[in-house]
Amino acid sequence: MKLYIISGLGGDEKVLEKLTYNPNIDPIHLPWLMPEKDEDFRHYVLRMAAKIDTSEDFYLMGYSFGGFIVQEIHKIKPAKKIVILGSIRSDSEKSRLIRAGATTNAIRYIPQRFFGESSTIMYAFLKKILDSKNANLMQYFRVKDPYYLKWSMNQITRWKFEKLPDVIQILADKDIVFPVKNSAPDFIIANATHLFPVTRAKQVSRILSTIFV
Repeated sequence: MKLYIISGLGGDEKVLEKLTYNPNIDPIHLPWLMPEKDEDFRHYVLRMAAKIDTSEDFYLMGYSFGGFIVQEIHKIKPAKKIVILGSIRSDSEKSRLIRAGATTNAIRYIPQRFFGESSTIMYAFLKKILDSKNANLMQYFRVKDPYYLKWSMNQITRWKFEKLPDVIQILADKDIVFPVKNSAPDFIIANATHLFPVTRAKQVSRILSTIFV
């Protein structure tokens, strides 16, 4: 069974490379595409879904912002099962920080240069919200194009979505990006941050082995 996977914002398969699956699972990582100029979110989702083969059953899994994308894909190309890691099932689960960003539309007014690879402000922000104790944080943050990052963060703040009944949610209890108190996850990873697929890979893999069979 093919398992199509989308990583978190700015991440590639490295942040999920420690996860293991049952022998019959064929994991396929869908890389982030560069957004077109002023691209509509739905159009972007359609492009991200283009390589998914619907001629046979498949699974979907998304981490963080990738969780947003796979749920949107699920509406147009339904998966047999769908799992989101460190992500939310509806806009009602957003944190206060993300809600504030949506209300103020602040990202729109931040110069694009602040989203660049060399921006110390961007680095400090990511380190604070993702995992302040992880010295290797930036090795998981691979897609650093400023336009992509600003566009993506804007989509996160603006995302509107009704909860789907069949989405399996796994969250960490110390996640600042998507606080567990705002959700009712199916599985909670204890004493872990937003980077739990890296730091708690064995535990997550055991859970996934019971879902993707």
